Amino acid sequence: MELDDPIFNALHMYTKALSVALGYRDLLTRLHSDRVQGLSVEIGVRYGLSNNEINALTIAASFHDIGKIGIPDHILRKPARLDEAEWKTMKQHSEIGEKIMAATELEGALQASILIRHHHEHYNGMGYPDGLAGENIPICSRIIAIADSYDAMAVTRAYHNARTHQEIIGILDKESGAKHDPNLMHIFYAVIETSVYKAAKA
Repeated sequence: MELDDPIFNALHMYTKALSVALGYRDLLTRLHSDRVQGLSVEIGVRYGLSNNEINALTIAASFHDIGKIGIPDHILRKPARLDEAEWKTMKQHSEIGEKIMAATELEGALQASILIRHHHEHYNGMGYPDGLAGENIPICSRIIAIADSYDAMAVTRAYHNARTHQEIIGILDKESGAKHDPNLMHIFYAVIETSVYKAAKA
């Protein structure tokens, strides 16, 4: 995929090795990241983000979980729900991901790294790592959060079976305004109905 901005296109090209590394570390996470990228961009385009914002969103969504490279195997691959201590460690992946992206020192990397850091913030301020709320959360991070939540529920994982589209929408409905930006959710609802990333109906 080629981006229309030479800075972000170079960043995308030179960070391919990170994507390959993530694939070897955890293929499911790599495939999840690819789908989150695609769905995030669909939402961003429908929202009307600028080209610069779309480019940053593309990079950040691709690598939103790159920090999981730094999470120990016994936690990352645990076939059950994490306990409190394990969850505390897992939550560090957004900050680790920020540091990995920023460490490339490529143009555009700092912008993308900030979006990676904040993709688990909640609209009501109860997310992590910084407890940001509402408009204080970067718009692209809010978009990634929605795409991330949808895809995480749409695919079978070691600790849960894939949910149907209707089931996922029911859960996201309840999270709108708390976990997710309600205005973005309206755009997401329109996008997902015709998206290739839509989960099965049954």
